Amino acid sequence: MGLNPRAVIFDMDGLLLDSEPLYRATWKAAASSLGYPIDDVLYERFVGRGNADSELILRQHFGEAFPLDEFHSRWSADFHDRVSTIARKPGAMELLAALETRGIPKALATSSPRTLALRCLGDLASRFATLAFGDEVSHAKPAPDLFLLASQRLGIAPGECLVLEDSEVGVRAARAAAMNVIMVPDLVPPSAETASMATRVCATLHEVGSLI
Repeated sequence: MGLNPRAVIFDMDGLLLDSEPLYRATWKAAASSLGYPIDDVLYERFVGRGNADSELILRQHFGEAFPLDEFHSRWSADFHDRVSTIARKPGAMELLAALETRGIPKALATSSPRTLALRCLGDLASRFATLAFGDEVSHAKPAPDLFLLASQRLGIAPGECLVLEDSEVGVRAARAAAMNVIMVPDLVPPSAETASMATRVCATLHEVGSLI
């Protein structure tokens, strides 16, 4: 396939949308307000994972006394209040337009649940041929389920799809789905192992656009 894919599958948080800083701010604020501060090392374990999986990691880290329900209520209310402030990543709109001009179908595969993802996407949702959400699969990234669902809905074989991801778990999920993957790191720089798993590592989506 090289870098002439029949379809491109986008991650959402940290790749298409600059939403990770808002997640980090709201999670840290909620946890701190409950007396359980989250440092940057702990937060890195959540990047690219679904909210439910990340909350379980948090409960395991702090123990059974951690007030998970109250934490979820606080961060999600704060996040929803500020969801309209989320910016699109540099080069995102140009890349979407370029793929549309070339007639290359696009899918979005996000660990976020449908309701939250659609709020974050807004009118961007209509730019994709199909969408796949974290609450539609049994196993979250780094399992391949989300990307395989997107491929199935596109009607295009996994090996002919190119994934765009920002996180290590996303790169692993794409590889597990037997898909090529370009990594555009966001909050966490890739390890040498993760970088070696990616087809390419790009600084921005502008750079991705020049390769496809």
